[in-house]
Amino acid sequence: MHEVLLVVPAPEPEPRIWERIWDWLWEHLVTWRMLAAVLAALVPWLGGDSPVSLWAGAVHHLRDEAGVLAAYVVAAGALTTAWALDRHTGRVLPRFLFVTTAVGAFGVFDWWDPILALTGVAR
Repeated sequence: MHEVLLVVPAPEPEPRIWERIWDWLWEHLVTWRMLAAVLAALVPWLGGDSPVSLWAGAVHHLRDEAGVLAAYVVAAGALTTAWALDRHTGRVLPRFLFVTTAVGAFGVFDWWDPILALTGVAR
């Protein structure tokens, strides 16, 4: 006489939402293209300046010369164009442009902007 034992394996627990988000981010953002783009954008190889610092300086200078709105429009337009180009191709050069415009866009901000936005009080 044979005895047959049927065993049902316990289902694996579903990963938590933060684990899934972290896995997705790691898979899509930590690639050799992203690392190369970040290094090329942040390392000072243009006469002692990095491309990010040059772009930040350019949009900040534009803010001083042409006005706040013009600087925001140019920074947002460049960022959107670089994002679309990177999204379409996924190559290193468009990713470099996207990282440069994304990080360098912080040059358009001024510390008074939040106060101006909340209160309407100009300097």
